[in-house]
Amino acid sequence: MIGLLAKKVGMTQIFDTEGKQVPVTVLEVGPCSILQIKKAETDGYQAVQLAFDPKKEVRCNRAEAGHFKKYQVAPKKFIAEIRTENIEGLEAGKEVHVNNFAIGDYVDVVGTSIGRGFQGVVKRHNYTGGEAGHGSMFGRVPGSIGSSSFPSRVFKGMRLPGHMGAARTTIQNLRVEKIDTENHLMAIRGAVPGAKNSYVIIKEALKRRRVRKWRTPQEGLEELKLPEKKKVAVQAATKKPEPAKKPAAAAKKKESK
Repeated sequence: MIGLLAKKVGMTQIFDTEGKQVPVTVLEVGPCSILQIKKAETDGYQAVQLAFDPKKEVRCNRAEAGHFKKYQVAPKKFIAEIRTENIEGLEAGKEVHVNNFAIGDYVDVVGTSIGRGFQGVVKRHNYTGGEAGHGSMFGRVPGSIGSSSFPSRVFKGMRLPGHMGAARTTIQNLRVEKIDTENHLMAIRGAVPGAKNSYVIIKEALKRRRVRKWRTPQEGLEELKLPEKKKVAVQAATKKPEPAKKPAAAAKKKESK
């Protein structure tokens, strides 16, 4: 599986070739430094450890500073692992860029959702709430939550008020609309989890995987052959409909008369 680390810049809109408006999220993707390559023989699984977004060395503790120094990589703020089946061409200290994805690819984006604090059931679970009439005394509350004499308890899994957001969230099957290799930017259709300037992990879509390998920055941007949209034939509006043909039996009766 191919994956990169990124930072959420914000949302905007673009227009496709047909002039349709497309909402997109702009991400600053890499460049990501390869910090460590984990192999099944030594670590029990195969993955590549990536680091993103530089930071000052004085802000590292001794363990972090030693880890970066061991693999000769400048200190970074965000570190994550991507499990991958193919580690061909990957070496510690090298960089991987946004050109590992192509326009038309489908990706899964993993991030931390925006925290909403303590919320009630109407906002947290989309409850309808009660009537707003005079004297109803039933507003944005869940209503009855337990049984009577038996079993005299609240069932497990009951949707109640509580902490909302600030959880690891994955959005699947988002299409890559634009890529700017010079500025390391990627525009993805739709919204991704997290606030502005929050870190996210971009992986190739689990449900739409294709055969690929890690690309070096020198290989440039891959061009996918996108399927052409089927054009529906539309008849001209000026064409008059043909008159309905009379049945053959009715025509024979007229001739006999």
